[in-house]
Amino acid sequence: MTFTAQPSTCCSPPAAAAPASAPVDPGQRWYDRLGLLLESTGEGIFGIDLQGHCVFINRAGARMLGYEPADVLGRNMHDLTHHTHPDGSPYAVEQCPIFNAFRQGLPCRIDSEWFWHRDGSGFAVEYSSYPILDGGQVLGAVITFVDITERRRAADALQRAKQELELRVQERTVELADALRRTRELAAYSESVREEERTRIAREVHDELGSLLVALKMDVNWVDKRLSEQEQRSAEQAQSMRERLRSKCQDMSRLIENAVDNVGRIITDLRPSILDHQGLWAAIDWQAREFVRSAEMQLHLQIDVDDALELPEPQAMAVFRIFQEMLSNVGRHARASNLRIALGLDGQQLRLQVADDGRGADLSDFEATNAYGVMGMRERARHFGATLDIWRQPGRGCRLTLLMPLAADLPAAGSLGSGL
Repeated sequence: MTFTAQPSTCCSPPAAAAPASAPVDPGQRWYDRLGLLLESTGEGIFGIDLQGHCVFINRAGARMLGYEPADVLGRNMHDLTHHTHPDGSPYAVEQCPIFNAFRQGLPCRIDSEWFWHRDGSGFAVEYSSYPILDGGQVLGAVITFVDITERRRAADALQRAKQELELRVQERTVELADALRRTRELAAYSESVREEERTRIAREVHDELGSLLVALKMDVNWVDKRLSEQEQRSAEQAQSMRERLRSKCQDMSRLIENAVDNVGRIITDLRPSILDHQGLWAAIDWQAREFVRSAEMQLHLQIDVDDALELPEPQAMAVFRIFQEMLSNVGRHARASNLRIALGLDGQQLRLQVADDGRGADLSDFEATNAYGVMGMRERARHFGATLDIWRQPGRGCRLTLLMPLAADLPAAGSLGSGL
């Protein structure tokens, strides 16, 4: 295709019809077809000569730039629509890739620049520039461009969404790593507690039961030896020996009673039998009274639960162990003189509150990485879909509230009310 210096538009009206007898020019026929082709596309297409002046432009391209085709023809396209970078800095014509297409004979495809509209607004554009050659001589260039503003917005939105997702993934990964670390620390702490408990039980068995059994064995040997010497004694000596044997048997009976008591205490530490025989509510009542008796505190106990209501054994054990840990925290840290315990149903939830009037604590004390007692309570509660709420205020004590969901078919009691 050869361009003349005279600007023209591909969408100009067709020339007057030639007489029927006149032959049709094949070049004109191809020119008309080319014009129809350029007008049928939705992309902007224009051509420039060696000075950068527009020699043709389709309506789609002119419309994207805010002009009519006739307003663009003959004008320098770089000065008209490509004069400034997106950041507002001038765009030198020597750096323009469009002009390099005919200066160096190199095609290019760019999707990172802007074209400028007639009203001064810019839009993101993707364009291609190809040199037009005629017998090896460069005559100009043809440029195809399309407005990619929406595509850029979509890409930017996608990139922002990707960055936000990556940030959330990173945050979630940190949270999971922290949760995993805490879980491992809690598991290690639980194992340490179990080992300490085993050690304590072994020590008690050795020191208490062991010494009692050794004493019983010595007494049994003493009785056996004295009985074997019985025939060699006189009547008076025999009577005295019987008294001594009777006293020894009484001592042995006391040792056996102590051994039974120790066994019962060790068994109770491992699992209170009252939990199996009388249920959770009685076990909580017993544990609360045992605790305040040893801690020398005043107890205010409120239990508002139907005795007929029973929790599944794993759930009941979880509630009881959480309750024990609540009391343990009070005993170790509160320095309180009064303990308030409220137990009841709130809708389809079991509500257990333990409050003290001690020195209180900072929230950081409960959220610390080594607050294994609180971590253990929360893990037990989370296993059954329960929640553990902690209220505290320095100088005014602490209140721990366990809300344990119950099965839907369990009977509901009256609301616990204000509780504590």
